Amino acid sequence: MADSLTLPHLLAEHFDVDPSPLVAVSARYPMRITPHTLKLIKSSGDPIWRQAVPDPAELVADDLPEDSLNEAHFSPTAAVVHRYPDRALLLVSGACPGYCRFCTRKSRVGTSTLCFSAAELDAGIDYIAATPSIRDVILTGGDPLLLEDQQLCEILDRLCRISHIEIVRIGSRVPVTLPARITAELCQQLRRFAPLYLNTHFNHPRELTPASAQSCGRLVDAGIVLGNQTVLLRGVNDNAATMAELCRGLLRLRVRPYYLHQLDQVKGTGHFRVPKAQGLAIMAALRGQISGLAIPHYVQDPPDGSGKVLVMEGGV
Repeated sequence: MADSLTLPHLLAEHFDVDPSPLVAVSARYPMRITPHTLKLIKSSGDPIWRQAVPDPAELVADDLPEDSLNEAHFSPTAAVVHRYPDRALLLVSGACPGYCRFCTRKSRVGTSTLCFSAAELDAGIDYIAATPSIRDVILTGGDPLLLEDQQLCEILDRLCRISHIEIVRIGSRVPVTLPARITAELCQQLRRFAPLYLNTHFNHPRELTPASAQSCGRLVDAGIVLGNQTVLLRGVNDNAATMAELCRGLLRLRVRPYYLHQLDQVKGTGHFRVPKAQGLAIMAALRGQISGLAIPHYVQDPPDGSGKVLVMEGGV
């Protein structure tokens, strides 16, 4: 983490690029690129670069909202988002190892607006404990795996002692951007909290590195069930060949392709958007060509915050 790139001018030490147009972007939306991710970038503008490096297109004026999922409306306490009767998000971290340029919470992540005090986190867990309809809790943020082992396990322990909580999930891109964080010690600790699910976030086959494979293997061997949520991104994975390679590769890592997300309509991300017709064509091309186990559900989150729905021909 200490060796991550956080200032655009540092890019010029690795690539033939003028970083000056990126300064204003990173001032608005933080930049952090881990050494692991940096090594995966082959050239400026490639699929890994597009996900990690600020782009002036992020500052192009548009009418998209900063809170595309209307999470503020569904937040009974600062650290909880409760959109579905039986599921709730618990935001436990305000930072990520790498700041994705297409992030749903890009206006908040890495800033003080996504940092919660111990009292606010306590209030969130108290709300979950006082709401018997919640059976499934998803730890998110930011990235929960940036917490210290002890912090993370204390939260998991408190949730697992709530009688009506049946499932706890973690959303994390750490296996992709900071695989060394998945230590044997961490996995030994997480083993205690079964059933525990972790959804990670691979978007391109080049991210399926040996280090990421090792991190996923450690998690699976500890009894943690792994799924993957991919975002459909222009210039990254918006063709059937790339998507098929990614989904096959995930299964080799013992990670089940779970969702293919239509990009949320978030301010500063319009340059990544892929038409739904193109996404449907990709899904049609996958069927019959790869195992059904490797085919994700193609979904979108409507901007009214009502929750995920399948993207279907002639539908939404």
